[in-house]
Amino acid sequence: MSHGFLDIAVTPSVRAVQAKMGVDHIWDDFNGSRTFDRFGDSEAAFISTRDSFYMASVSETGWPYVQHRGGPPGFLKLVDERTLAFADYRGNLQYISTGNITADDRTCLFLMDYPHRARLKIYAHAEIVELGRDSTLTELVTIPGYRAKIERIFRLTLEAFDWNCPQHITPRFTEQQVSEAVQPLRDRLAHLETENSELRSRLSEIGKSPA
Repeated sequence: MSHGFLDIAVTPSVRAVQAKMGVDHIWDDFNGSRTFDRFGDSEAAFISTRDSFYMASVSETGWPYVQHRGGPPGFLKLVDERTLAFADYRGNLQYISTGNITADDRTCLFLMDYPHRARLKIYAHAEIVELGRDSTLTELVTIPGYRAKIERIFRLTLEAFDWNCPQHITPRFTEQQVSEAVQPLRDRLAHLETENSELRSRLSEIGKSPA
């Protein structure tokens, strides 16, 4: 049966290491189906809340390059069940990923959810879409109010995806997530401070009254 993601990732050298570690039988006897060549509802919900991901590409020299991509939550758009797209915002002007993809369109994405210790890994073929070439796609990836300059659009065609286990993912939280989590404590503290101020005021008035 097909495993989809591992059908691509596992090479003869990988199989040799699996055999050396005594785990090759796990995959030789795999009898399930994890093709995962279409995004479903779970993946759509996960993708729609990401504010960053990591994208790997490979140069003509064979060296890999991993780049962090970030933006407002949901800046990575699900176009359809096999297509993703995102705006390429101006960065450090090195254009390494962009250059790599013009030579080899194969890429791999890691999408992380640190608070819930989840990660989605994606193999895809990347295409660079110049601004103005596809007005519908441009409108889709444009985030109103986000002031970063869009230089181009990346459109990704899914080859396979898979979910990783949560082992060794340390929970991390954004400033906004922390702020939302402690807001009830702030509200409670503000209420208690107001209550204490009112009590001190009453005690002061009582102290000024004739015995």
